[in-house]
Amino acid sequence: MYEAYWKLKQRPFESGANPRAYYPSDAHQGALLKLRYAIEHEHSAALLAGAPGTGKTLLVRLLAEQLPDRYRPVVELVFPQMPPGELLAYLAAELGAGASGPASIADNVGRIARELGERRAKGRHTVVVVDDAQMLESQRSLDALRLLLNLEADGRPLATLLLVGPPALLPMLERMPHLDERLGAKCLIRPLTIEETMSYVSHRMTVAGATGMVFEPSALETLFLLTRGVPRRINRLCDLALLVGFAEEQRSICAEHIEAVAKELAVAAVE
Repeated sequence: MYEAYWKLKQRPFESGANPRAYYPSDAHQGALLKLRYAIEHEHSAALLAGAPGTGKTLLVRLLAEQLPDRYRPVVELVFPQMPPGELLAYLAAELGAGASGPASIADNVGRIARELGERRAKGRHTVVVVDDAQMLESQRSLDALRLLLNLEADGRPLATLLLVGPPALLPMLERMPHLDERLGAKCLIRPLTIEETMSYVSHRMTVAGATGMVFEPSALETLFLLTRGVPRRINRLCDLALLVGFAEEQRSICAEHIEAVAKELAVAAVE
């Protein structure tokens, strides 16, 4: 709606994990490097933690794109709260080794092991992403996970499990030495600093086609104070501020615009 007014080719702060809009902060780049290391050295598991909105999904998507072909396609488990039997059946199906009918846990583990073994024989290594891994806190789900961690060939894991979740996942796993000791990398994504917030907004605007300064320095400072450097919050306020600026025919976005849209969102949340 406002793209033409601000001379943009696309919405710069559109929601969704778009690798093209990735901003390489120190925390994100460090996490990406560690995760690639853990996967390419075939560790059993790795951990990616971060508060909601800090870019975990985008980072996983970018990681999947950057990995060499032998590690792709990456398999995603998006329902870790499922009972163990269903969880393993779902994973078997995602790997292309699902049973045609009901199958026991042992049968599904066997199917998974055979499929992973065949991939290894072809020089491939499988990466399984477990999103919302904090939902695995039940003992039975963890036991199912441990079965996967124990699948090996020639002393090497047949797959790398990438556990993704909030910061609370770190102390949770520390209470489980049998899992914690298998982690080849532990990555915690922190929110952006004020300098990174300013660079982040500039980067997203440039990717969208902006050629001049739209957000005034005061707007960026206010943006950091109101969002605490969380990218999802930054995107939301910037998107609405650009819309308001377009509606009011402003030449730039100032601190008052950021404050106004933040107040509007706060009121809407209460209502």
